[in-house]
Amino acid sequence: MINCIVVDDEAHAIELLTLHIEQTPFLKLAGSAMNPAEALQILNTTEVDLIFLDIQMPGMSGVEFLPLLNDRYKVILTTAFREYALDGFDHNVVDYLLKPIFFPRFLKAVQRAQEIISLSTKDAEDDFIMVKTEYKGKLIKIKTQDIVYIEGKGKYVCFHTKDGEQILALLNIGGLENKLPGDYFLRIHKSFIIAVPFIMMIHGNLVQLEFTKNQIPIGQTYRESFMNQMLGKVITNKKEEGPE
Repeated sequence: MINCIVVDDEAHAIELLTLHIEQTPFLKLAGSAMNPAEALQILNTTEVDLIFLDIQMPGMSGVEFLPLLNDRYKVILTTAFREYALDGFDHNVVDYLLKPIFFPRFLKAVQRAQEIISLSTKDAEDDFIMVKTEYKGKLIKIKTQDIVYIEGKGKYVCFHTKDGEQILALLNIGGLENKLPGDYFLRIHKSFIIAVPFIMMIHGNLVQLEFTKNQIPIGQTYRESFMNQMLGKVITNKKEEGPE
């Protein structure tokens, strides 16, 4: 999941982008701001991956705001004037959207952002995380490729690995979700994050994973987004479908 914010001094522009974000399964709106100062407050308190940034704003323009971001975030510029959009490419932005922003063009831009963000995380197989366990604050290294699913347990999370090990760590599942590679892990329930490569079967509101007999429930809040992503991976045998 890509967390994003919208920065624009026009309320109707924020409303339109909010609608587009809500229609895109891999995007999550983390907040909106009507000027760069408000945006900084959000960035200081919230995990954000992608910023939709208006170029023309009173006080400080989007282009003037870009250097303050220190390349920590991916940025898609928005503008009503085509000539201003070119300024943003001096700051290595992902794309620019010309207002009025129509959904097909929006989707093309965010898919490009998704690819860039995925590449920046590298392959999950090469990654690992260090977690603080419940035992005297001991730090343990866990290879990402070994994690089958993660279970939230209040102030703790439990990492279930391929070898059957269960590692209890002092972490919040919400905060952990934002730090995991979103193309490899998916949150499907308020208490569960699963590793996509280990999905064996989806039956009703349950997911069966490899290396475990436990079936993971799909929460109502996450079901639509999860199923949309899974349907995109379905391969259909046209020969068995019969004539159209």
